[in-house]
Amino acid sequence: MSGDHLIHSARLVDGGHVVEDGWVRFADGVVAEVGAGSSWRSSWRSRPAGAATDAAGAWLTPGFVDLHVHGGGGASFDDGAEAISRALDLHRRHGTTRSVISLVTAPVPELARRLREVAALTAADPRILGAHLEGPFLDVGHKGSHDPSLLRPATPADIDVLLAAADGTLRQITIAPELPGGMDAVRAFSAAGVAVAVGHTGADYDRALAAFDAGASILTHAFNAMPGLHHRAPGPVAAAARTPGVTLEIINDGVHVHPEVVRMAFAAASGRVALVTDAMAAAGAADGDYLLGSLKVEVRGGVARLAGGGSIAGSTLTLDDALRRAVQEVGLPVAEAVRALTETPAAAVGRGGDLGRLQPGYAADAVLLDDDFRVQQVWCDGEPVL
Repeated sequence: MSGDHLIHSARLVDGGHVVEDGWVRFADGVVAEVGAGSSWRSSWRSRPAGAATDAAGAWLTPGFVDLHVHGGGGASFDDGAEAISRALDLHRRHGTTRSVISLVTAPVPELARRLREVAALTAADPRILGAHLEGPFLDVGHKGSHDPSLLRPATPADIDVLLAAADGTLRQITIAPELPGGMDAVRAFSAAGVAVAVGHTGADYDRALAAFDAGASILTHAFNAMPGLHHRAPGPVAAAARTPGVTLEIINDGVHVHPEVVRMAFAAASGRVALVTDAMAAAGAADGDYLLGSLKVEVRGGVARLAGGGSIAGSTLTLDDALRRAVQEVGLPVAEAVRALTETPAAAVGRGGDLGRLQPGYAADAVLLDDDFRVQQVWCDGEPVL
């Protein structure tokens, strides 16, 4: 664990508030003290030189938490430990200190193998919060960039195999609840402590409400791969916004959801929107041809689409860009935007007690950003990253 480190003279953003001239002290990998003004000076004079960072008025936020990300830096999470580490390195440079490893649809035995691999990595790498299965229990009619030949309803045997393989590290699973056995799967995974997300679904408003009542607590990339928000058929987005405790994922890249619709989502579900990247391997990498699971993807102008059919295939987003767009294009207050990629996603996967805040006892994860929300420095467990 690291020794003491102080960051002072910052615009400290935490818990939905901004503290001018704020400071935070790390010790042994956690937040030890937080304050404002010059109150840090008297106790810090005896500390070794170089143990303090003068933020000089820059934004200081908790480390970003990404609930839904598939890769980056030219590497896909589906390709094993080295690829996972390389992609996480890219996202960490952009402020993401903790990630849920999202895996795309594959045969159940292959997903079980990948879950075992992620479980081992979760025990060894603090950046990894566990796994997210986005498939295979998805609706073919809303398949997005998933291989339709591999999509299937959940069976009790599938559920048992996947839970056993993850060994307690399956954080999230996306399910279309209208499929045969779908509601039973929602209940089973929820009872096992997994955050169940409704997504890639044809469910109407009432079916989505029933899924949330049965234990689902997240809406996967709201507005995408699901029925839209219609005034006579409000669909899953309205059901999620109506239900307390349900988190709405938003991919705020200017492609997946219009900025005005993003603003409406924040207004309808205050404190319950989580900005996610849904990033694939091309995040932080050049345009070109890639694979997402078994499907070919073409990235042109930073937009990823399936080579066959042209459906959007994840994003090339990083969370610092999502934050920048939330403030500058959507028009959100800085504190509200920051909460959507720190406190809210951490709570959505059961880590609200130790991640996503800059409060005593929380992990010493922090991001220092300039006036344009470009990353200057990142700390993870109190250690500088950049």
